[in-house]
Amino acid sequence: MFDIGLNLTSAQFAKDRDEVVARAFAAGVNGLLLTGTNLHESEQARQLAQRYQHCWSTAGVHPHDSSQWTHESAEVLHRLAQTPEVVAIGECGLDFNRNFSTPEDQERAFTAQLALAAELGMPVFMHCRDAHERFLALLEPWLEKLPGAVLHCFTGSRQEALDCLNRGLYLGITGWVCDERRGLELRELLPVIPADRLLLETDAPYLLPRDMQPKPASRRNEPAYLGHIAERVAHWRGEDAQWLAAQTDDNVRRLFGVQF
Repeated sequence: MFDIGLNLTSAQFAKDRDEVVARAFAAGVNGLLLTGTNLHESEQARQLAQRYQHCWSTAGVHPHDSSQWTHESAEVLHRLAQTPEVVAIGECGLDFNRNFSTPEDQERAFTAQLALAAELGMPVFMHCRDAHERFLALLEPWLEKLPGAVLHCFTGSRQEALDCLNRGLYLGITGWVCDERRGLELRELLPVIPADRLLLETDAPYLLPRDMQPKPASRRNEPAYLGHIAERVAHWRGEDAQWLAAQTDDNVRRLFGVQF
């Protein structure tokens, strides 16, 4: 099982980062993609990916941090993308739920990162919240120029899933689907996602699966819990968990070009 979304740069992992990674591999995880959310954390993620075996990273500017985007930002990401650890541009996209950066700043940074990914021939690792139509409008002109794209931590509707799938996107599924309060719609649409477009992730330290038994002592999510997510997703899709884990590993290799 490969976790395509781990925020290992988070301060929540500051005291036991080595142990978190070790627990993940001991639990059957065979690869990690470390998320870069701004220029500083993208460099941190790259360094951590270099430090640990079977780890890679993304380099990008999250919509929350889009107000910090400058012309020099693209140059920094371009340099990071030349390193073997960095295998995707992102996390980039739109988040109109909180608007920590203005929609205008978000759109400018998203478009610039799509252009950079197209120039470099790299896949994009994307975020979208409460911005579906605008997200697709900005993304669509670039799709033919990109080798691949994943909308990570997908929590949208059935129609939004179909819209993304019809445009060739991969969808990343997290422990959100294990939440009996807000994950039921996502759970019901899981069978809509073709097995060759599905990716699995924890988005740790966020989104601890609520249905784990026994419940972890800490509310912090970890990549070691990816197996629980994979088992539950396979169950709701009516598939064998080992088969699905192998399929999603193949999807990772195809999208990100990594070997593990």
